Amino acid sequence: MNDKIKKWQLTVGLEVHIQLSTQTKMFCPCPSKYGATPNTLICPICLGLPGALPSINEEAINMALRLGHALNFKINEKTEFSRKNYYYPDLPKGYQISQFDKPICVDGNIEFEKNDKKNMIGITRAHLEEDSGKLIHHSNNYSFVDLNRAGSPLIEIVSEPEIHSSEDARLYLEKLKQIIEYINISDCDMEKGNLRVDINVSVNKQGDNSLGTRREIKNLNSFKAVQKAINFEFSEQVKIIENGDKIIQSTLTWDEKNNKTKILRKKEDAHDYRYFPEPDLPPLLVSNNQIESAKAELPELPNEKIIRFRKEYSLKNQDIDILISNINLANYFEKLVSKTNLPQISANWILVEILHYLNSNNIEINHFPIETDRMAELIKLFDNKELTNLNAKKLFNLMINSKEKPLNLIEKHNLKTIKDDNLLEKAVQDIFKKNPSEFDRLKDGDNKLIGFFMGQAMRALKGKANPKSIQEIINKLIG
Repeated sequence: MNDKIKKWQLTVGLEVHIQLSTQTKMFCPCPSKYGATPNTLICPICLGLPGALPSINEEAINMALRLGHALNFKINEKTEFSRKNYYYPDLPKGYQISQFDKPICVDGNIEFEKNDKKNMIGITRAHLEEDSGKLIHHSNNYSFVDLNRAGSPLIEIVSEPEIHSSEDARLYLEKLKQIIEYINISDCDMEKGNLRVDINVSVNKQGDNSLGTRREIKNLNSFKAVQKAINFEFSEQVKIIENGDKIIQSTLTWDEKNNKTKILRKKEDAHDYRYFPEPDLPPLLVSNNQIESAKAELPELPNEKIIRFRKEYSLKNQDIDILISNINLANYFEKLVSKTNLPQISANWILVEILHYLNSNNIEINHFPIETDRMAELIKLFDNKELTNLNAKKLFNLMINSKEKPLNLIEKHNLKTIKDDNLLEKAVQDIFKKNPSEFDRLKDGDNKLIGFFMGQAMRALKGKANPKSIQEIINKLIG
């Protein structure tokens, strides 16, 4: 199969559903939030009861406009909502209010770097719609319905079929998620369902310009699952065709346990949903002033931040990529540097010690217990050689569990670097006396033993000596 698959080209299109962080739902005043008691955030409008009339959430419109600018879309000043008709137990109205042929944003693109080269993927459209409820399946062969999420505002972002590897799909999604978090329209928390991905996969022979029949995989819950599902489906579709069968347009689900796709149903086309203009909502008219106002509210975007960080801080490219991957991490770094004036050392502490702590405890930088004032003090003490590398890390761990100032903790735990050369020299001489045979070999030119004696001296001095000072004393004493 590996040889056969080389004759085929993979093509992927991504549909990403983002739940917007508005205060209320898309067409009613019910709160839009996660974790409330089931079926408590509902009203006649989001339940579709007779006589209840929807109204458009202006906050969601403004978020869509910000997204439009951030992803280089053409923004339509006149758009409208439609009814997408289908039945499912978590859809109380029997239809979903969405945008069909007149979306708010069209013809955008997203740019990401791969192997130091820039790649651009086109985005067909971004449209507003309402979410469905949630089915909670019980092991005893029955399900519960929670309608709290029904009517929550979504924006669906549909890429062009221009992605040709699972890695490019991941890079596209990572950049998209990053931009959405930067413009603060969603937290993109996949565990809460605030970012959901559908994948359209097709294959065609290398050199063939016409796309193959696509199969859609619904509701992927991680970028890792997206990559695995794309790779499996690529291989599966090639196998089907090579065996002489045809690809049938279908809707699939990803079986995480067995790492394979499973067919749910034959895929519907747009006409199956019987779209028609939403009769209870007038056309949505967006003024040019509103569009320009949304543009003025945009923060510095990731690609702009990369350019500025390179210019202002002269950091390594790979360090910048990690620092700007999350806007809160980038903000923490900039606050820290404003207090230390030491960009690379500050970056090193964040990338090694702080990120290790965050990842080990599965928390975000906003919940990191050392605020920038105290962290800056630690970094400056370390840079001024008041602390050795070992004791700086000890101090870091002490500060995590204490609100005391670094200087107080240094005094309390006796961590300050020893700078008395006479004391250091005496410690080194004591080590020489305790290890006479190794000392003789060192004097005879076995320079590998310098590391041995440095380690012994550092241990005797409890890590409070500068290793460079110890090495200089050893070299002086052996002539």
